[in-house]
Amino acid sequence: MANNFGASLLNQKYASNERQESKKSQLNEEEIFYLKSRAAYLTVFKSSLENITKKEQLRLVLQRAGQNPSNKILNKYWTSRTKELNFDDFCAILKNEKPATKSELLKAFKKIDTNNKGYILHNNLYEILTTQGEKMSQEEVNSVLNLADVNSNGKFDYNKFCNTFFVTCEQCAVTASDKMGSNSKIKQQQFGSHIEKLNERAVTPSSKSSPRTPKSSDSDASLRKGEYKSSRPSLSRNYKATVPIMINMGIPSTRIAKLTEPTNLKDWHFTSSRGCFFLEENGDIISHHFKMQVPQKNTIYLTIKPLNLSKDEGGPSPWMSVDTAFYILKENNERVESPLISFAELRNGETYLWKGELGAGVYWLIPFTTGCRLKKNKKQIIRETKLVYRNGKEDLILTPEFKSTLSDLFDIIDLDGNGLLSLEEYNFFEMRTSGEKCDDEAWEICKENFETKRNELTKQGFLDLNLMEANDREGDPSDLWVTLQSMGYNKELEMTEACPFIFEIYSEKCKAKVQAVSLESTNKRLQGAICKSIMVNGDAQAVDGYEDVIIYTYKNDSRISSAVENKSENKVTIQVNHEQSKNCISNRGLQVFAVELQPKSSMVCQHVMPLNERQEWTYNCVQTVLA
Repeated sequence: MANNFGASLLNQKYASNERQESKKSQLNEEEIFYLKSRAAYLTVFKSSLENITKKEQLRLVLQRAGQNPSNKILNKYWTSRTKELNFDDFCAILKNEKPATKSELLKAFKKIDTNNKGYILHNNLYEILTTQGEKMSQEEVNSVLNLADVNSNGKFDYNKFCNTFFVTCEQCAVTASDKMGSNSKIKQQQFGSHIEKLNERAVTPSSKSSPRTPKSSDSDASLRKGEYKSSRPSLSRNYKATVPIMINMGIPSTRIAKLTEPTNLKDWHFTSSRGCFFLEENGDIISHHFKMQVPQKNTIYLTIKPLNLSKDEGGPSPWMSVDTAFYILKENNERVESPLISFAELRNGETYLWKGELGAGVYWLIPFTTGCRLKKNKKQIIRETKLVYRNGKEDLILTPEFKSTLSDLFDIIDLDGNGLLSLEEYNFFEMRTSGEKCDDEAWEICKENFETKRNELTKQGFLDLNLMEANDREGDPSDLWVTLQSMGYNKELEMTEACPFIFEIYSEKCKAKVQAVSLESTNKRLQGAICKSIMVNGDAQAVDGYEDVIIYTYKNDSRISSAVENKSENKVTIQVNHEQSKNCISNRGLQVFAVELQPKSSMVCQHVMPLNERQEWTYNCVQTVLA
């Protein structure tokens, strides 16, 4: 309860004692961070493969990491739509929240103790903590005021409390590390013996060539020359085997896709559909999924690109740099896993494209983004944009900024681009923003009260619908902000956590039909397709000494993806370290992380793209089987 009390004053978390060791290199700080994070996680869960499924579990595992989660912080990462968080999410939370210090906590108390007496009267403290800021309950405040070591004669000694508070936080982290160190099974999941050899450096032995490696990669040549240096300490008694991979890439923006569009494309049958990627609170990405019906054997030319909605003449929308590709799967009702047909790997500017022949049938078109450039936005909001105001007649009016944003929203949810919203299109919007669909009866009422054409809602009708919602709340914009934030907008009306896109489909012989059928997360269907494409098209390296563990690396002009396959009967833990990469950004947002594979399984490790597309980039990754 003392932890909650400190959180209500600071709304920040305490960092571990490594924060003060400024002389250590970033490399060692990173290693220590993951050792402590992993230790804390494994005091709550049996494996880092287990997910956090309750808010209280999130609170507990953060406390075991020596942190101080306030209710505001917990609600930030565990929303009404959150179902689970994984170990990577947990690490990201620890990194995202700024650490509190003892001096900051004391400063917060001294703002209350204006006479600098060193204590605060219980009555004053009780009133402040239950009525201001992140309000505490009576029970929470009483539990603090009942602490014998820091209270006497109706006075709260905040200096003693701060000492106790930070000692408790540090003890939580130490206890977690001690518990992990004493458990031999858990110790196997550590990132090596960091205590004894933190400052050592050594050359990583080159992996022997394996008959399982079908073709030579760029990294093979560099390894044979002995050019690769390990970015980790020499921890040979804890590490079993290492696979280093280094790939030098050129400047992506100078490359143009080899696939050229058909010369008579204007004569082909054309259709299109819009959709959107949305970034969830836990970092997951969801998007519209589509079905395409091909009436007969046909040559298809498919493109996808971000949808530019910029109102500035010639200016691109801020999400135009987000990579938007797609996978094509054959619908198969008899099997759980739909067969992978192909995927878009060729790129021309912001457009990804594919051309091929498809037989008659129904196909899944599943949009894909690596997540490298669609991430949680950390921008500090200076001011909240006003959404509505009252004119001289006290009528509620939409501000020009809000009206422009609603116009963009309309264009995003108008999936077929005909300038009108059907019930099906509107329900995708409703499911995203409220979790409920508009039924036929409610839609009829909507059509009676707002402008429609051909039984579909016009843009003006959509604007009036939102104005009515504001009137229903007497001008309170809270519900409007819930809608906007669900659609990826921040409080300055910038779309920072979503990326609208547009599919364009050309078919040579007859028109293909495409329809959005769901709005869902990166599910097993897509994950399986991504993993399979990496394994089929990438370079493979069996781990020396562990031939049943195979690392796959796939590259095209704009991204590098890695996957790992475990063919053995035992669980395998692999550390992935790409700290020595240059001008790279990973979808995980982490330079060092670990993945665990169950027996007879495979998974995608990460996607990497250039941080600056106008510069060359180097992928330098070490993947290690841990003892």
